[in-house]
Amino acid sequence: MLEVDGVSKRYGTVRALQDMTFAVRPGELFGFVGANGAGKTTTMRIVLGVLTADAGEVRLDGRPVDAARRRRIGYMPEERGLYPRMAVGEQLRYLAELHGLSAADARASAARWTERLGVATRVGDEVQKLSLGNQQRVQLAAALVHEPDVLVLDEPFSGLDPVAVDVMSAVLRERCDAGAPVVFSSHQLELVERLCDRVGIVRDGTMVVQGRVDELRAGNGGVVVHAPDAPAGWADTVPGVTASRAEHDRTVVTLAPGADDQALLHAALATGPVHEFTRTRPSLAELFREAMDHGEHAEGSAA
Repeated sequence: MLEVDGVSKRYGTVRALQDMTFAVRPGELFGFVGANGAGKTTTMRIVLGVLTADAGEVRLDGRPVDAARRRRIGYMPEERGLYPRMAVGEQLRYLAELHGLSAADARASAARWTERLGVATRVGDEVQKLSLGNQQRVQLAAALVHEPDVLVLDEPFSGLDPVAVDVMSAVLRERCDAGAPVVFSSHQLELVERLCDRVGIVRDGTMVVQGRVDELRAGNGGVVVHAPDAPAGWADTVPGVTASRAEHDRTVVTLAPGADDQALLHAALATGPVHEFTRTRPSLAELFREAMDHGEHAEGSAA
């Protein structure tokens, strides 16, 4: 298990991270999402030891991450981290040997991953001569070539076409199925929602929401009600109704956690016939917007 425990980081007067805490379990795919500048890349660089935290600790299997344990982590940075004039195959073999593989094992692993990721025909080409999508595939191969126990990936799907997204998604799921903790950041929230077991939403260097995707969506659900004879504001008196809005001739109601949807149904029936009463679940994108909006409102109140 990979644990980030109470990690904080400042650059002068700028707070980059504040008490960042989360864990990624073996065989789990964890989506790490937030706006630009929220602290995702800083967190990943601290996990890899590229940056030093001011406070807190990163642990792997219950022990602090040191140089030896970092060899067990496969890291894919958001920016290109490859030598542009070095041939793909030569570069992957070199990186594998840096992580302790023998020359023969490095050669076999480089061949296996370039084949798996669809760039086997480009192993003799310089990285700079590849398309951005193929460079991204090679970047993932570089993170995998030493057969790591943990994967930490910063925007791995950036610049990929749909076919490449499918290939990379399958590889990440395979690594999880083999027992590896996998954490990746992405702005493609539909993809995160589809792939990830759990997700963490970061705002201003702090983890503000985290949990299983299905539980987060279920816990923030609402109801669409079509009661054509209901007067305006009919749902506002029902306990646990936190917000409502009209869409065409339907009312969309958000329920507080634990609120009784049957009480809402009875209130709707009291106004006349009910033609539709449907529970809804917000998308991850909607949960993300809500978390960002909450932060803006809190800052406005504090001001």
